[in-house]
Amino acid sequence: MNRTIELVKTIYEIKQLEEFHEPQIALAGRSNVGKSSLVNRLAGRKSLAKISSKPGKTRSLNYYRVQPDGFFLVDLPGYGYAKCSKTEREKWGRLIEAYMTANPALKAVVVLLDSRLTPQKLDLELTSYLRGLGIPVIPVLTKADKPKQRERAALQTQWRDILQQLRLPLLFSSKTGMGEEKLWSILAEYADVAVPKPDSLESGDETN
Repeated sequence: MNRTIELVKTIYEIKQLEEFHEPQIALAGRSNVGKSSLVNRLAGRKSLAKISSKPGKTRSLNYYRVQPDGFFLVDLPGYGYAKCSKTEREKWGRLIEAYMTANPALKAVVVLLDSRLTPQKLDLELTSYLRGLGIPVIPVLTKADKPKQRERAALQTQWRDILQQLRLPLLFSSKTGMGEEKLWSILAEYADVAVPKPDSLESGDETN
């Protein structure tokens, strides 16, 4: 399927939040986990989402409309490494909380996790927070081309057990395209749009 991803809205303050009727799936993760690279890989463009050498560049909610599927990907500010004031971090926190707790269109949150790292405190806190709100978590292990297969498999199992999910977290690489089609299928599943699913979607294996 030929898809297009277009940035249609950038929000910095709670008062700018508005209701969209289309389903939404948010993207969340640490500031250097590769969210912008993932967006660009899905879009087939190198510069749709800005990639910076300084972690924490995304300081807004960025709404990307996916066509023809008819849902939004909403890129949230990264956490963990952003060099900014405590006041600004608290502002982001309030904005994200307002977005997540008063948004019936939000169907799930893709939590991006660095496949080179063991589960981190901030990632555990985020996934616990989302589960407490009753928001489905879609775990995606980024930069999956870098670790060895054995290390990736062990981390997949560890996160599956932490999140108490049946499906293994998806392995994804913006560099090689690993997991790209599976991710599209999972996004379509949660957004409840009709997109054919590959036979291996539930297996958690590494075929693409």
